[in-house]
Amino acid sequence: GDKANQLVLDEFERTFKLLGGQALRNRIEHAQIIAVEDLPRFAELKVLPSMQPTHATSDMNMAEDRLGKARMEGAYAWKTLLNSGIPMPLGSDFPVELANPFYGLHAAVTRQDRNNQPVAGWYPEQAMSIQQAFKGFTLDAAYAAHMEDSLGTLTTGKWADFILVDQDIFKVKPQDIWKTKVVQTWIAGEKVFDANATTN
Repeated sequence: GDKANQLVLDEFERTFKLLGGQALRNRIEHAQIIAVEDLPRFAELKVLPSMQPTHATSDMNMAEDRLGKARMEGAYAWKTLLNSGIPMPLGSDFPVELANPFYGLHAAVTRQDRNNQPVAGWYPEQAMSIQQAFKGFTLDAAYAAHMEDSLGTLTTGKWADFILVDQDIFKVKPQDIWKTKVVQTWIAGEKVFDANATTN
């Protein structure tokens, strides 16, 4: 919750002053409920707020009742955090949530569940662009793990780990992102899955 995030940020700040370590890319997992005054501290302290977008759409039916309207301003505040300039690694939180990254991309961009509810999105002012969400699941996640030189983009010299999908997530309607299917999976430059392959 917001108090826990505040305590952790306070301890990071104290530790950095005493011992350093700010360059270690420290992060807070599930940094989803934050006091408004603490939102800019992530960028100031260079502490990465790791988020799981489907948590917002799983929690939306009860979050406001449990947190109160006032505290929602700092809850699931993805756009505010990104606008502060801090990278925001994204993940699924599997097995609590399903591992499918397209569910997370859909939730990040639409702030809707897979029934595309609510129609306008839940607190839609905090939605990410598809480019921001994609970066969160790829390059920002690699950066958080100190692996951006090997992972996160399709670049010469990096690992050839990638997937081919059945639709362009940058062109389809945002409400349809979650329907994306993997056609092929490649690991280290070798095809390890082909949805169209026949089995004997």
